[in-house]
Amino acid sequence: MVFAKSDIGKARELNQDYYYISQDTDEPKIYILADGMGGYKGGEIASKLSTDSVRKYIQSNFSSITKEKEEILKLVKSAVEYANMIVYEKSKEIPELEGMGTTMEVCLIYNNKAYIGHVGDSRIYRIRKDVIRKLTKDHSYVQKLVEDKKITREEAKIHPKKNMLTKALGCTAYVEPDIRARNFEKGDIFIMCSDGLTNMVDEKRIYELVKENINTATDKLIEEANAAGGYDNITVIIIS
Repeated sequence: MVFAKSDIGKARELNQDYYYISQDTDEPKIYILADGMGGYKGGEIASKLSTDSVRKYIQSNFSSITKEKEEILKLVKSAVEYANMIVYEKSKEIPELEGMGTTMEVCLIYNNKAYIGHVGDSRIYRIRKDVIRKLTKDHSYVQKLVEDKKITREEAKIHPKKNMLTKALGCTAYVEPDIRARNFEKGDIFIMCSDGLTNMVDEKRIYELVKENINTATDKLIEEANAAGGYDNITVIIIS
């Protein structure tokens, strides 16, 4: 089962988030979420262009690789690097789009494994039994401060620079995505979301709403993010 929803939120004029979810018959299953940024329309173009580029790259090349774990990881990495090049070149072609970029979450599911590609501060969580675990590490200035023990995790939540990224797709000629493979066991739930959700609703509450009723969780999560201020676009994909 897959549930997905995107909402403009309460403060933005445009929804610069974009997502893609595989259809039932697709092989492999691909789920992509991008949160764009940069100028009027720039973020919107970056998120859609990068999502389409990753999807097409994987769909075009999947049949020609061996289905070994390392090969699939390499495919996901190459797809993100390819999308980075496409977005970067587009930003150089059109002056108004200069500096546009996007976060990127890719989850390719094949043979009970989830192959993850990640750039930026959108997130992927996994709920297994009674535990929610973040599978991605934010590429952000505040995350670096936490790692260097200069601020606490609690302070990070209200830090004035919490939206400053240390890595994004499309802003430079080359980007190094984080890639990893994780088992996808019976009963597991994966949650992909933009920071419009995680800046407004904490991890514990995300877990509670998904466990309470997976069928209504995307709606409820977006409702709560908007009730808390809805300062950004909000996108959620739930895969079980």
